[in-house]
Amino acid sequence: MSEVATARRSRITPEREAELYGAVLDLLREVGYDAVTMDAVAARTRSSKATLYRQWGGKAELVVRAMRSQKPGGLADIDTGTLRGDLHAVVGREDDCVMAQNAALMRALAMAVHQNDDLRQAFKELLVEPEMEEFRRMIRRAVDRGEVSPDNPALDYMVHMLVGAFATRTLIDDLPPTREFLTSYIDAVVLPALGVPSH
Repeated sequence: MSEVATARRSRITPEREAELYGAVLDLLREVGYDAVTMDAVAARTRSSKATLYRQWGGKAELVVRAMRSQKPGGLADIDTGTLRGDLHAVVGREDDCVMAQNAALMRALAMAVHQNDDLRQAFKELLVEPEMEEFRRMIRRAVDRGEVSPDNPALDYMVHMLVGAFATRTLIDDLPPTREFLTSYIDAVVLPALGVPSH
């Protein structure tokens, strides 16, 4: 984050920021990305529109930062000593209720991401790239431990597999993603593809 963005954002208390992010996510679930406006956020949070623009620059950054605020800490904190343990720990960070809410938010954003360049850019920079980098570090540790062969072709698709399972559960099974589903998916699909024992 640039110094300007840091300075810009530092004028608001963490409590107030959390309250604003909660209101943005509620609006997103209620009306979808396109219908979320800075006016609506300002009204919902008793803020001035000028304050919102000063803090976040625009709707795309505000929405993506609100989504990022829901992430339960970075993957960097997870190091169980095995790739299986690490992946299970990632899934275990959120309970099924939060996971279902996040899946609903992702569905609300999916179409908008393809239609709004500013949202796609913010989504990539603030959510996707940091998460990808943390997954790469997790994989590097597994390779360094000798758990995964460095030339395993499935390595490049691990994140795609995990995101695919999360995103398509509702579409295919008409059920939200759950810890049990994702844990069994990791053991049945992801780990075998990487040549890692799943028990």
